Amino acid sequence: MLAEPTDVQQKAIRPVLKWAGGKRQLIPQLVKRMPTSFGSYIEPFLGGGALFFHLQPEHSVVSDANEELINLYNVIASDLEALIQELAIHKSESEYFYEVRAWEYTKLTRVQAAARTLFLNRTCFNGLYRVNKKGHFNVPFGKYDNPTICDVTSLQQAAVLLKQSTVVDGDYKQVLREHAKPNDFIFLDPPYHPVSQYSDFKRYTKDQFKEQDQVDLAEEVARLQDSGCHVLLTNSNCEFILDLYKHFKVDIVDAKRNINSK
Repeated sequence: MLAEPTDVQQKAIRPVLKWAGGKRQLIPQLVKRMPTSFGSYIEPFLGGGALFFHLQPEHSVVSDANEELINLYNVIASDLEALIQELAIHKSESEYFYEVRAWEYTKLTRVQAAARTLFLNRTCFNGLYRVNKKGHFNVPFGKYDNPTICDVTSLQQAAVLLKQSTVVDGDYKQVLREHAKPNDFIFLDPPYHPVSQYSDFKRYTKDQFKEQDQVDLAEEVARLQDSGCHVLLTNSNCEFILDLYKHFKVDIVDAKRNINSK
């Protein structure tokens, strides 16, 4: 079941990250297609977590293969004040942005790494997360007039929810096989299969989500449904994806994608 809201939870929680391809605009459509009651909420491709922060489930397991992202969420839950202090040193200036972008993530403390992740996200181009083959973040500076690098209220609200959640850094299959139980609600928002040369965001992790990964995911969806889970998945509207899910109920909805003017 969904959580009974506390005083903090009654307030809408804004996702702490800007997220290209995020689901905030689709929340009414997603909620309409959810089960009315369920056990735990599980989201193994968390990203910006728009639906997770909207629902504020009492029992949840959220995960992602992006270790920088999961480190940020864990730091928000466990060391928020230190994160806020660390964010205060960052400034939205082009030269400084590229200096921070060049920092070696693995050589930072977990709090420094989390602040770097959030700073780059709030000041880079359109909230896009992309890395090269070596796993280095390579999105350019966003040139915003006055971006909010540290939204204290949103971070505090997110911390309440994340503290009561299980936050895991790991492969989605392992997470689902270890945590998914009958009657749980599984929301899957994987990297979308590209439908044109402009629709592929390239790399979200250093290992791309390829065509065979989409096939594997469809097989996992079938396994979850057979085991008694409620499953809701989003992906691109293309022949390949429609064929993979031809035995499931499929709805096509409109969504804006303003990543590039082309």
